[in-house]
Amino acid sequence: MPNPTAAMLVIGDEILSGRTRDANMHYLAGQLTAAGINLCEVRVVSDDRTAIIAAARALSVANDYVFTSGGIGPTHDDITADCIAAAFDVHVDVRDDARALLQAHYDASGKELNEARLRMARIPDGATLIDNPVSIAPGFTLGNVHVMAGVPSVFQAMVASVLPTLVGGAPVQSRTLPLMRGEGDVAAPLTAFAQEYSDLSVGSYPFQKDGAYGTNLVLRGQDTVRLDEALGALKKVFSV
Repeated sequence: MPNPTAAMLVIGDEILSGRTRDANMHYLAGQLTAAGINLCEVRVVSDDRTAIIAAARALSVANDYVFTSGGIGPTHDDITADCIAAAFDVHVDVRDDARALLQAHYDASGKELNEARLRMARIPDGATLIDNPVSIAPGFTLGNVHVMAGVPSVFQAMVASVLPTLVGGAPVQSRTLPLMRGEGDVAAPLTAFAQEYSDLSVGSYPFQKDGAYGTNLVLRGQDTVRLDEALGALKKVFSV
């Protein structure tokens, strides 16, 4: 059986403007790979209602799982909850269980649960909460879409909450053969090799070391025996 597929929707003007460097995609990709879930697509959209709704709908239909990051905070431009609700045609409002979490948290810290902070308790009808042990304000899951915060530490905590609930597949393994040769030198024999081992993912990734150019040849697949066999064959191709 093929592994489940996933997509990520990164939301925020600050990502597209270059003001904030996204770290969540890299983290999520590693976690999903280890869980046997193939991350197939990542989209980055601005804080625009139409764009978020359209992307969420398209990614939800095309993949087994969708993960969003960003836009569930207390400010006016945090519109992700409303957009995901609209994408699934359900109502969204402050929900009692989410409010209770925030109330207890702010009571303990001596701060007021004001109207701005209460925005973080807006949860679409039918959604289940995603635990947030870092800053309490929950994410949520609606259908196959998991809605999470953009702050990396919170995003990572939410991923840890969600992953055990998902059905994964066989983790993808890899083997790497580093060569001190440029891609132009390895391309032809590597193409022939990739055709012979079409059941594996075969990639080439250039690097530079001490002023010299090299290429990492990377094999990926789920069968470790097949990977080891292919790596041995690849070494023979390049006489290493």
